[in-house]
Amino acid sequence: MASKTKKIRAAGKFSGGIGIRARNEYNAIESIQRKSQQSPFHPRGKAKRIAAGIWKCTKTGKVFAGNAYFLSPANK
Repeated sequence: MASKTKKIRAAGKFSGGIGIRARNEYNAIESIQRKSQQSPFHPRGKAKRIAAGIWKCTKTGKVFAGNAYFLSPANK
């Protein structure tokens, strides 16, 4: 992964030709998908994103399919 700058965070891997709106939307999605989210298998378990649509519960170890970027629409 390319280096990121402090000002534009994860969108720093793109070249300078991309607009501010696209960078802001990308940063919002990127920050949500990297966080641990509530697992559907355990009330206190967390789910970690492995790949697009593939999640793993850290408490039970189950691997399951879900939405691509975040599990619940409330996180959006």
